[in-house]
Amino acid sequence: LPHFLSVALLLAHLTSEMALRPVEVVSLSDRSFSSNKVAPPSSAERVLVRVQDLTPEKADQLIWLRARVHTSRAKGKQCFLVLRQQQFNVQALVAVGDRASKQMVKFAANITKESIVDVEASVRKVEQKIESCSQQDVELHIERIFVVSQAEPRLPLQLDDAVRPDTEGEEEGRATVNQDTRLDNRVIDLRTTTSQAVFRLQSGVCQLFRDTLTNKGFVEIQTPKIISAASEGGANVFTVSYFKTSAYLAQSPQLYKQMCICADFEKVFCVGPVFRAEDSNTHRHLTEFVGLDIEMAFNYHYHEVIDSITDTMVQIFKGLRDNFQTEIQTVNKQFPSEPFKFLEPTLRLEYTEGVAMLREAGVEMGDEEDLRSGSGHYDTDFYVLDKYPLAVRPFYTMPDPNNMKYSNSYDMFMRGEEILSGAQRVHDPQLLTERAMHHQIDLEKIKSYIDSFRFGAPPHGGGGIGLERVCMLYLGLHNVRQTSMFPRDPKRLTP
Repeated sequence: LPHFLSVALLLAHLTSEMALRPVEVVSLSDRSFSSNKVAPPSSAERVLVRVQDLTPEKADQLIWLRARVHTSRAKGKQCFLVLRQQQFNVQALVAVGDRASKQMVKFAANITKESIVDVEASVRKVEQKIESCSQQDVELHIERIFVVSQAEPRLPLQLDDAVRPDTEGEEEGRATVNQDTRLDNRVIDLRTTTSQAVFRLQSGVCQLFRDTLTNKGFVEIQTPKIISAASEGGANVFTVSYFKTSAYLAQSPQLYKQMCICADFEKVFCVGPVFRAEDSNTHRHLTEFVGLDIEMAFNYHYHEVIDSITDTMVQIFKGLRDNFQTEIQTVNKQFPSEPFKFLEPTLRLEYTEGVAMLREAGVEMGDEEDLRSGSGHYDTDFYVLDKYPLAVRPFYTMPDPNNMKYSNSYDMFMRGEEILSGAQRVHDPQLLTERAMHHQIDLEKIKSYIDSFRFGAPPHGGGGIGLERVCMLYLGLHNVRQTSMFPRDPKRLTP
């Protein structure tokens, strides 16, 4: 028995030791090549360098790198590779010599595009800048190369075509990639330097939004997306089967934001999906998008809410300007646009002023139309329109006490397109009930919402921002699908 016990203990010890060892990346024999034909060292013996960190300061250092093969081109006894890592790339060279044979050059030249490789290479300064790469002052001289994951030889689209400006394609007769092809093969399209930059900047918008509001004392909340009644009071909702009844996908977190204010959270925000069953095949509409929502109690006037939101947006714009220049410049190479301009304090106009300006510009519209775009000729790309007609706003919008034709509501615009809709909310349960009945909303389905105002509710307001629109308009892009990672619209449900 002691003998069997000791064997069991030994096996347990060996098993735990194996679990703690670093995992080695070992390539198949036909997928690796080096001068001495060994597998890559284990993770304990090497540190992988990032492409963006390859600078002249690393000259003559021997480094390990994992990247995708963007291009490969054999020329005599040499093979030039461009190795890509997200939005950064570097030129690499395999040349016949002490550390590489002809077979190694041939092996490198035959690695398919988009394959993932590990290379051991020496960093070398270059005399002439490599304009086609992000790392223009250095190149890599490869000594060993291993294929970690091999891509199929036929790609659904070429990444070089996918980042080529449309104007360049038209002028030079070179291929570009249309939107449907991009979206049908979204995983490949997301690898482009432009897409990488767009969605890293989008991540920055969310981070800046959260950080700014947290510093202002806001609390982040999460709200239900399956609800019992249309939150905006309209027909543009997705109906879903909910056991023996029907439910809806939330058009906004509006009702729950307000209920949190009634619960004394005072200042809240949330980041989450919003659903709109609008059959709108336009450049700025999606059936599912990410909402950045704010709600807060105020002391004296709803303009306190406007000031807080505009300051938050300005902090986001400053953060993008100061910390995301690489991403902005990368996008501008393919989609040139003017730098985003904003004022401090933010320009604020009343709705009637905006209508008058549009009419002067030749746009025909009535006094109570829902103004959804502006002329943008204010020497700023960000501004606010205040005092919208009550008739075009949701039931929970507070009427203007001085003119019941209008409301204490506002929209915010970037480059002439609306990115936020907001208002002071009705916090009196009797008036809220009357407004809901006016909009023909089933009171029974919003009973818990109205009841939350019966036990004392502070004056409050807020707004909802469309993340994808903010990114599209800040970068000067022309279609919101470019800033939606996997967009949903009336014609697209995959991938």
